[in-house]
Parts: sequence; structure tokens; C-alpha cells
Amino acid sequence: MPSAPSTLPPPVSNSLTPEEELYWLALRLVPGLGTRRSAQLLERFGGPQAIFRADPRDLEECGLSGGIARSVSSGCSFDEAATQQEMMRKAGTQLITLNDSRYPDRLREIFDPPPILFARGNVDLMDSVCLAVVGTRHPTTYGVAATERLSADLARAGLTIVSGMARGIDTASHRACLSVEGNTIAVLGCGVDIVYPSENRKLAADIAARGLLISEFPMGSTAFPQNFPIRNRIVSGLSAGLLVVEGAQYSGSGITARLALDQGRELFAVPGNITSKMSWGPNLLIKQGARLVQDWNDIVVDLPQVDQRRLIAAGRQRILALEGGDAAESSAAATASNQPEGQLPEPQARAARRVLQYLKTDAVVHLDVLVESIDDMSPSEIIAALFELEILGLVRQQPGRNFAKVW
Repeated sequence: MPSAPSTLPPPVSNSLTPEEELYWLALRLVPGLGTRRSAQLLERFGGPQAIFRADPRDLEECGLSGGIARSVSSGCSFDEAATQQEMMRKAGTQLITLNDSRYPDRLREIFDPPPILFARGNVDLMDSVCLAVVGTRHPTTYGVAATERLSADLARAGLTIVSGMARGIDTASHRACLSVEGNTIAVLGCGVDIVYPSENRKLAADIAARGLLISEFPMGSTAFPQNFPIRNRIVSGLSAGLLVVEGAQYSGSGITARLALDQGRELFAVPGNITSKMSWGPNLLIKQGARLVQDWNDIVVDLPQVDQRRLIAAGRQRILALEGGDAAESSAAATASNQPEGQLPEPQARAARRVLQYLKTDAVVHLDVLVESIDDMSPSEIIAALFELEILGLVRQQPGRNFAKVW
């Protein structure tokens, strides 16, 4: 079931003064004060400054133990908060607070949203349509190939891929996004200034430069094993849906899938070989009702309609930005010629025109028929061309993966 809407104060301007930032950091660093208690205090007092100025008895009335209430009142966490502030400045890290207008709406609505996020990179990506991709740290060749293909295709379709930058499937998904100039967010189980695993140092730098690294753990935090199940709720919480590629019976991806269901997210899974232990997790999820995924379109068509509309609008903007010119004139010219010429860069335009030749205005054509008919294009190229044509308004998809040319 989806979690109940938050009763926190409405989001405010994203500009924090150094003093306000210090108070938020100090609240995060109070020993023994978890995310749920922090949220309850914020709901009760309105902000961290008021919390630290409150009488210990008022804090205890909110459910805090006497020891934690005294820790808050004593301000014992402010020295460490000042150290964190300096570490953030040196690492180029921003602080995104729970009442910040940049804080993702989906994440704010989960049961226990982190009160603050440490962020390095393009913070605006948290406001995009996100899809989580998770799986085993020890994937098969098939699992890596499926992850790379799906992540790249979904990134081309405009989705931001969210994962945890762990070995295996996570790493494959991030790299595939970056390889096609797509957007990706890595949610870490350590500080955003710490690289784990160490072999992903270059990947972490690339994501910080071209995507986004985020964590709820303070700067310098080590990647303890208990951190990863905690961070998984953020991976699913940021996203409209969760895709599981490979995972054993009892795995972190299974935990994330349960969190996604609790958060009301769409659940997708890539089927695997029944003789492989790494297929147990996704195959079981499919048996339990997760959507079986063979290509990226299986995911896009099941996303909430509001997210589908955002993807189409963003795709249209990308195309117009590449070619320039007036949107209405470009759309009219393309429709009049029944071709996407003048709006798509080559070789995408050639591929789109090729697909358009096999579509009809008075009858639908199934995707499998297109794949069989166009033998000089791969299935992924055909699917990508269909998506571009849909964005341009030249093709309409019908139920059952059938397509027709728009009159």
C-alpha cells in the first residue's frame, strides 16, 4: 500500500543560509535520533532551529527518551555539524532538506523519508522521471547484457536510471546510461565523498560530473553492511518503478522489491534461466505479479500516465533542441510529409523513415511483424524508431504492442 501523505510544512525556497544548514546537519547527527523521530519533531516544531530551542520536556512528549532529549537540548552535535559543513564545501556537495522545494515529491511521501540528502552533481535529476534498476553483485553474462541493453534504451527514452553503484547489475546500469549520454542517479550506502566499491572510482567521478550522487549518510561515512538495506528505500522511493534483473532467493534486490511494493511503485522483472540461482528472484517476482520485461517498452507502457506524458514532452523538447526552430512548424511539416525529416538527427531519421514505410493508417501492425519484415534493423533499433515516431505524433501505439501510422 502507498504510504500516507506527509504532514510536514510545505516546501520552501531551496536557499539555505550557512546557519540554517548547520542546524539541519546538527539534527541529523544527534546520537540515537532516527529518521522517523526527526520527521515527527519537524512536524511538531516546524524546523530544526525550533527543535534545538525546545524544552527537553516538550521533546520527551514527542516520544524521545530523556537521554536523547537532553542531547538535543545540549547542542552536542553542532561541532560535528561544523566539520561536516567544511567537508561538504571541499567536496562540492549540496544539502537537500526535507522541506526544500528540490526534495523529490515521491521520496517525501514514503514512510520514513530521510530528513536530509547529501548531493553531488545535477540535483535537477531528482525531479525527472526515474526508474530503479537493481540486481545481484555477481551477475551472469546474460544479466549484464540485459541490464546494459535495457538501461541504455530506457535512458534514450528519457528516463533517469537510479541504482546503488554496487558491483554487478548496479554498475552495469550506470555505465550503460552514461554510454548513451543518459541520466543516472547513484544512491550510496556511504558518504558521497567515499567511493565504494573502490574499483568504481572513475564511475563515481563520471556520475558526479554528468549525473548525480546522493546519500543520507554524512560525509566520510564508511560503507557498513547495514547501510545498504537502509539506502534501498531511497532507490525505490525516488522512482516510478523498480526493475529487477537478477538476484538469488534471499538478496538485496528482493528487499528493494518489497520496499517498492510497500511504497506503491510499479514492479518489473527480467525473466531468467530456471536452472540459474540468479534467476530465482526475478522469476519469483513474475510469478507473484511483477511485469515480465523483454524490452524497454514493456516498462514505459506500464508507468503512470503522468510520467508517460512527461517523457513524451521531454522527448519532443530534446528533438526540437537538436534541430531548433518553431515547434508547431516542425510538427506540421513532419506530419505533412509523413516523415520525421528535419526533426531527427541522422541516423535516427533514416531508421524512423524505414519503420514508417511498413506501417499503415487503416490497420495496425504488430511489433513482431515489424521485426520480421525489417531484416536490416535490429529489434532495439526498430523499437527506438517507434518511440521517436510516437513522440513526433506520426505513430500511435494500440493495445497488444500494435502500431499504426497517424492519418
